Amino acid sequence: MPFDKEHDFVVIGSGPGGEGAAMRARKAGASVVVIDRHPSVGGGCTHWATIPSKALRHSIRRVMEFRRNPLFESVASSLDVSFPSLLKAAQRVINDQVGVRRDFYVRNKVPIVHGHARFVDPNTVEVRFDGTARRIRSKKFLIAVGSRPYRPADVDFSHPRVFDSDTILRLDHTPESVTVYGAGVVGCEYASMLRNLGIKVNLINSRDKLLSFLDDEIIDALSYHLRDQGVLIRHNEEYARVECHDDHVVLHMKSGKKIRSDILLWAQGRTGNTQDLGLETLGVKANSRGQVVVDEFYRLPEQPHVYAVGDVVGAPSLASASYDQGRFAAEHAMLGECDFRLVNDFPTGIYTLPEISSLGRTERELTAEGIPYEVGHSMFRSLARAQITGTTVGMLKLLFHRETLQILGIHCFGDQAAEIIHIGQAIMAQKGEANSIKYFVNTTFNYPTMAEAYRVAALNGLNRL
Repeated sequence: MPFDKEHDFVVIGSGPGGEGAAMRARKAGASVVVIDRHPSVGGGCTHWATIPSKALRHSIRRVMEFRRNPLFESVASSLDVSFPSLLKAAQRVINDQVGVRRDFYVRNKVPIVHGHARFVDPNTVEVRFDGTARRIRSKKFLIAVGSRPYRPADVDFSHPRVFDSDTILRLDHTPESVTVYGAGVVGCEYASMLRNLGIKVNLINSRDKLLSFLDDEIIDALSYHLRDQGVLIRHNEEYARVECHDDHVVLHMKSGKKIRSDILLWAQGRTGNTQDLGLETLGVKANSRGQVVVDEFYRLPEQPHVYAVGDVVGAPSLASASYDQGRFAAEHAMLGECDFRLVNDFPTGIYTLPEISSLGRTERELTAEGIPYEVGHSMFRSLARAQITGTTVGMLKLLFHRETLQILGIHCFGDQAAEIIHIGQAIMAQKGEANSIKYFVNTTFNYPTMAEAYRVAALNGLNRL
C-alpha cells in the first residue's frame, strides 16, 4: 500500500477540538492533514449535537413566543407545528455551519481526507473509505474523534420507538408522549423542548436532584419551572428493562414502576469514539466510556507525540473548551511549549427553556470551604427589558466575598442566560481590585437591557453587608 508523504501534524476529527488544532498548527507553518470519517466537516457538534439541538430549541422558542403574544391570540390557537417541520430549520443551520467550517480549511490550505482512520504503527494511520485504503504518515498526531450517546447492550435501539440524542433528530412525527431516561444536561434540554411543543414528558433521573453541579437555587428553579410546564420528574429511579411494542414503549423501573409512552429517549451519558482506532497499537487502553488519559499538554503518556482533546479526554466535554484544548495541544506539538491552559472558571450553558448559565463556585462549595460570602439577586420580573419582551421568568445571582468584594460565582437562570453570563465573566477574570462587585454599581448600563441585572444584583448584595 503506497504511503503519502510524511506530514508534520495529522488531526483525526474535524469537530471543535480538531478544527482548533488544525488551524493553530497551520498558522505555525506545519504541514497539516485532517481526517474525518464523515462526508462533511464539523463533527458531532455540528451534525448531531450542539448546533441541531440548539437550532431546534430556537424554533420551538419562536413558536412559544408567537402563541403567547396577545397580538396573535386570534390565530395562535390554529398554529400547528410538527416536530419534523421544526427540524427543517435546524438542517438549514447545519448546512450553513458546514459551509463556514469547510471554508476555514480551504483558506488555510488544510486538506481533508474522508474515511475511518486507524493507527497501524505509532507514526502511521490507515484511512479506509468506500472500499479504498491509503496510509498517512506523520511526526505527530491529534485525536479529536468526539463521542456518541451511550447505548447499553440490553436496550434495542433499532426499534422505531427507541431513540438517543442523535437519532431523535430523525423523528418523523410528533409523538403525544415521551419518556426521557437520564436527567443530565441533554435529558433536561430535550425534556424542556419537547414539553413546550405540547408533548407529555416523563423525565427519569437516577439521582436525587437535577444537575447537581449547579448552584442549589438554580437547581430548585429549574425543577420548579419544568414541573410548572408539565414535566413529570421522577428522582432516584433506575431502569430494569425496556419493553417495546408496535405502538408504545414501557420502561420498567427497579422500583417496580412501569412508565408507558409513545417513544423513549435515552439520554444517559456519552461514549468516546475510540473504537477501532488502533489504540492497542499505541499501547493505549480506553476506559469503559471510550476515554483516554492525557497529561497537562494533552499528550498520551504512552506515546508523547500523540495528543487527544475534546470528549475523548472526559470533562468538561464542552465545544468551547474542546476548541481551546485543540489550540493549546497544537501549539505544544509545533513549538514544544505552550504557556496557555484552560482557565479554571469557564461558563457552562444549558439550553433548557428558560436557559441556564453558570460560572465559578456555588453556595454549596463556598460554604464547604469556609469562605465568607454574600449573595446579590436580580429577579428578571423587575427588569424593564424583560417586561417588554415578556421573558420575566428568571434571575441573576452574584456570589461575592464579604470583605474583598471579589466575585466568586455567577449563576443565571432565564432568557439569554448564556449571553448575559459573559459580562460578569469579563470582570471576574480581572486581577486584584478590578474583580469587584463595585464595578457593576459604578458602571452605567444601557436602559432598558438585560445587562442591567448586574447593577440590580450588585446593589442588592451590597445592601446585605
